[in-house]
Amino acid sequence: MKKIIIAIDGTSSTGKSSIAKKLANKIGYTYIDTGAMYRAVTFLALKNGVFRPDGSIDENTLDSLLGKAKIEFRRNEATSHSDMYLNGENIERDIRGMEVSSHVSPIAAIPFVRRQLVLQQQIMGKAGGIVMDGRDIGTVVFPQAEMKIFMTASPEVRAQRRYKELQEKGMPASYDEILKNIHDRDYIDSHRSVSPLKQADDAYLMDNSDMTFDEEMDVLLKIFNDKAR
Repeated sequence: MKKIIIAIDGTSSTGKSSIAKKLANKIGYTYIDTGAMYRAVTFLALKNGVFRPDGSIDENTLDSLLGKAKIEFRRNEATSHSDMYLNGENIERDIRGMEVSSHVSPIAAIPFVRRQLVLQQQIMGKAGGIVMDGRDIGTVVFPQAEMKIFMTASPEVRAQRRYKELQEKGMPASYDEILKNIHDRDYIDSHRSVSPLKQADDAYLMDNSDMTFDEEMDVLLKIFNDKAR
């Protein structure tokens, strides 16, 4: 089988990262979590006071910070997955909390942020043999990807999943806050002027509201086996 590019896009909290990691491990591909990259930039912005009191963003300061920042994945031997590092610091736990979640969409909508991260993502995946998930992988980063998936689920199901995930990690969580955040992120992601969230014309639509993880994996493996031949 040839090495292909697998692009998994979709709305927030649909389990894209979890299924993408599992699929990559199953087929021996490299997994790249692009959402973690945007979360890292958001963490950088929050840490350096880039968000003004009125919620607007000091883009000049962010551009300067991003130009000097080192964003990278490093393998975590304990989990067999890659953790996100910013300037040599492991920020994997920091970027998964609600503070970053509630600020990431406006950061991800900034053109220069998207340009820089898309370029990095294209370099990471140009040789194929990757599973990459995000919002615009199949439409912007790798429109030539041989396998494209667009994942979605009802906002209520996604909020419940996210709530459970944060509880299991011992992190503070409010279902109502999470549900509002999901609605807000869906709107911002799909209405931004640069690389809006949308399903690629040739992507397989997977609504996993009522699917088990194993059922999702069976569908993805079937599509992969067809596309990689």
